[in-house]
Amino acid sequence: MRRFFRIILLSLLWFVGLSLAWVLIYALVPPPTTITMLTDSRGATRDWMALSDMDPDMARAVIAGEDAKFCSHRGFDTEAMGAALLRSMAGNGRLRGGSTISQQVAKNVFLWQGSGAISRTLRKLPEAWFTMLIEGIWGKKRIMEVYLNVAETGIGTYGANAGAVRYFHHDASRLTRQEAARIAAVLPLPKERRAVTPRGFTRRYGNSISARMQVVERDGLDSCLR
Repeated sequence: MRRFFRIILLSLLWFVGLSLAWVLIYALVPPPTTITMLTDSRGATRDWMALSDMDPDMARAVIAGEDAKFCSHRGFDTEAMGAALLRSMAGNGRLRGGSTISQQVAKNVFLWQGSGAISRTLRKLPEAWFTMLIEGIWGKKRIMEVYLNVAETGIGTYGANAGAVRYFHHDASRLTRQEAARIAAVLPLPKERRAVTPRGFTRRYGNSISARMQVVERDGLDSCLR
């Protein structure tokens, strides 16, 4: 038993040390790839762009659409997580809607995708750990920068800049409010939605995000990025 616990302790120490080093490296250099990109059968088109070069409306769009409390929480939105759990317990579909942008970065960059119950359960603790690490080491600007460069924005397309080129034929440095909102509207289901001439729910959702972006700017919900 003593040997068993020693192996467990050493394994935990190795995990902590390696994960810290990994996060520190990515605080300075762009992540070269992710598991999602490596396993994408359509390939992975991406073009890294610094947050400072990207139109501010792109960050406002994802805050409006994905995580309104991004600048005020420390990685976890407990209110949203509780609401998502209540919806699941009430039988209104699978558990969803509780992940912050920070949690999505932790999952996308350091872990794996997968919505099955087993996959989510195995991922829960390391996702929380990496979320706390990037919040403490990277800070909000770096988290947003990485998110906007690794998030899937279309079939085989990753990052807002590659998405802007694909959909609007110019880079993400000069997005209009509507263009940024349309890219953000694609994010929840990037393989099924399109930012050009969107229809139905995607069009309505994009219009909703565009309206909320004005609130984000007016109320300083993006203040941590300025």
